[in-house]
Amino acid sequence: MPDGGLDPVIHAPARLRVVATLAALGPGDELSFPKLQKLLDMTAGNLSTHLRKLEDAGYVHVTKTHEGRTPATYLRLTGAGRAAFEAYTTALTTLLRGTAS
Repeated sequence: MPDGGLDPVIHAPARLRVVATLAALGPGDELSFPKLQKLLDMTAGNLSTHLRKLEDAGYVHVTKTHEGRTPATYLRLTGAGRAAFEAYTTALTTLLRGTAS
């Protein structure tokens, strides 16, 4: 990977914030789209664009359902997303410490 092993899908600041927020949840736990949008103070369109890239990479699972007649979207980090975030944080720590080989 370029940039000292930093995953370019996660490295974009907005996507890093999304992944870090979802990684703080327990494995398999979900967060609603509006809650994530509010936590990150992002527009719906901007968040949707970044979620699509993360979903395409297999890092985020999106569940669309209905609660009554109202559409609802829930998000969770996949196992691959969790592993990618761990690898990203390891690579970033190594880069910041200047211990890359």
